Amino acid sequence: MAQQRVQKVLSDQGYCSRRAAEQLIAAGRVAVNGRPVGLGDKMDPDVDKVAVDGQNIPVRRKRQYLYIMLHKPRGYITTASDERGRRTVMDLVAGVGRRVYPVGRLDKDSEGLLLLTDDGAFANLLTHPAGGIGKLYRVTVRPRATEEQLAQMAAGVTLDDGSKTAPVVIRVVTEESGTAEKPGRSVLEMTLYEGRNRQIRRMCEAVGLEVARLKRSAEGPVKLGMLAPGQWRELKKSEVTALRNAAKSRAK
Repeated sequence: MAQQRVQKVLSDQGYCSRRAAEQLIAAGRVAVNGRPVGLGDKMDPDVDKVAVDGQNIPVRRKRQYLYIMLHKPRGYITTASDERGRRTVMDLVAGVGRRVYPVGRLDKDSEGLLLLTDDGAFANLLTHPAGGIGKLYRVTVRPRATEEQLAQMAAGVTLDDGSKTAPVVIRVVTEESGTAEKPGRSVLEMTLYEGRNRQIRRMCEAVGLEVARLKRSAEGPVKLGMLAPGQWRELKKSEVTALRNAAKSRAK
């Protein structure tokens, strides 16, 4: 196998994230074939032996990656850990048996499909701006959305930080007229091809709408289906291939 940076080998083996591996190397805690390594040093995973704090790290020669779909409930944050002790999506996949990471994010008050994997290249492909795939959301907004508001969001709106969003595909699912006591609402399906922080909520706020509920129901060709909140399942090989192909076609 070709030479690879030591931090990449540790990350690919699921020992830790690449950034954490770089910190270990900088602290002088990583050695290859018994000799301490520095940032940028390389090794051959098929021949060399890597150790952290003197403990050898087993290197699987043919890495079998894991790809899973989680139905994230509301109330969980999308991060590997939280210094404030809040519930994270990692609590829901504790039984996976391997260190995986979220692909993209869903904010705390949102729910639905979230992909997780230990395949860094796959995650980068799906989240890279050039290869972003369409994500379908079901969004309940208050009050009832007007044609003007829908047109503004579909064309792209200026957010609170001055940036403008890319065009969005919007379909009205249902509408309810409001009264003096109870405001109306609209249920929308929105397809986004970019992933700014809390983007849908900020887009709706920019045109005077409040998001009451937000659920991601599909990512590219992969649909959430009947997976219950808090549950996860492994992706089929055909689903992983379809996601790769969708991302690559967007990048062309």
